[in-house]
Amino acid sequence: MPSQHSSPERRAASQGGCDGFLQMRMQRRDAMRVGFCSALGLSMGDLFRIQAESAQGAVTVKEGKARSVIHLHLPGAMAQQESWDPKPEAPSEYRGAFGVAKTSNGDIFSENFARLAKVSDKINVVRSVVGKIPDHSQATYHLFTGYTPTTVIDYPQMGSVVSHLLGQRGELPPYIAIPNIHSFSGGTGYLSSSVGAFQLNADPGAAGDFRVRDMTIPKDVVPAQLERRNHARKIIEAQMRRLEADTDKLDTMDGFYKSAFSLLTSEAARSAFELGEESEATRDLYGRGYKLKQNAPAAVGERLLLARRLVESGVRFVTVNYGSWDSHVDIKGTCNEHMPALDHALTGLITDLEQRGLLDSTLVMVTTEFGRTPKVNSSNGRDHWARVYSMLLAGGGLTRGQIYGASDATSSEPSRDAVPLEDFLSTVYHQLGIDSSVRLPAFGGTRPIDIVKGGKPVKGLIA
Repeated sequence: MPSQHSSPERRAASQGGCDGFLQMRMQRRDAMRVGFCSALGLSMGDLFRIQAESAQGAVTVKEGKARSVIHLHLPGAMAQQESWDPKPEAPSEYRGAFGVAKTSNGDIFSENFARLAKVSDKINVVRSVVGKIPDHSQATYHLFTGYTPTTVIDYPQMGSVVSHLLGQRGELPPYIAIPNIHSFSGGTGYLSSSVGAFQLNADPGAAGDFRVRDMTIPKDVVPAQLERRNHARKIIEAQMRRLEADTDKLDTMDGFYKSAFSLLTSEAARSAFELGEESEATRDLYGRGYKLKQNAPAAVGERLLLARRLVESGVRFVTVNYGSWDSHVDIKGTCNEHMPALDHALTGLITDLEQRGLLDSTLVMVTTEFGRTPKVNSSNGRDHWARVYSMLLAGGGLTRGQIYGASDATSSEPSRDAVPLEDFLSTVYHQLGIDSSVRLPAFGGTRPIDIVKGGKPVKGLIA
């Protein structure tokens, strides 16, 4: 065990991240254990039970070029220098340990993304994102909601706003998290809990059988029994109506029971989660067999493949989490552990969407809460840096093959076309057909609040 007098860098090396990142991970585990705050995720029953509460006063929005979003988040802050913005001409203490890979459009990525470099004509990398807070939990909240945390108002995350404004399409919930949402990304905020993420609480890439909570009929219940139980519920409800029970509540319950029953018994809905229906070639396209420390499956390929199946089935917003990127110590080791699987899976997703004709209607965004310091520290790692970093956007009616913006020679500040995080988010909303300056009613309609305050779409990224 590290001494209490050991340096933060040594503690980070032994524990897998800085104190702030470790605290965030521990609090997330505690939150999952006690089921804290329903806004962080809903069971199927919760989802349909409270949908009726928010049905009135919904805003109608016309669908944009992007019909769905796949949001891949890399928690812990992936370094821009070791990914999409290498600095091969900088002194060694700035450029780091890796070489470069030439892209198909004449630029360079880190050699860690050699596969992605070959499909760079289909993606956009924004090298000039500007954040506000080099703190893991606060920056994560800012990324997912567009607002920095306050003690006065809790803001909804993007997936919840999309669910609220665009609603459900088909039988599946409009917003799904694989395997769970990040607990510090916020929840539904001032919106109804009905627009929260449907969390799988199961990992499609983990060892063993993949079964989604609430989507599997118990083994000891055959379909005929399920139908009989549903029929029995209807009889009890009819008797309660004859006894003049609260019909409004009964009508509401009847609605969510019907929705839940329909989803549970729908072959099409259950089929969306069946990775076994994919060909071996497609499974290989996303990459298989990658391992992290302790021999745990990397799982990012299976997660992104499932995300593709979900948007193909009508889900509007899918959030995927992958990795632990808080590399204050031995950043080379962090990259060698996490990046091969990421490079393979993300390239596979872009290729697969393009081959299926889905890339133009599916917006892929790859985010991290902030970047990493220009200079490698004494522990061969990089520390927190929010003043400039890189993120990816692809498909959804955006341009293709563009490196947008630039950082300076040491990746310390933007040197061209700075993109505040609010503008980055507003661009995604714009492609979905949502004006991020629109105000949503909060606190019973007494206080309208901008979806993203001050954000504006980046015109140079819109085709």
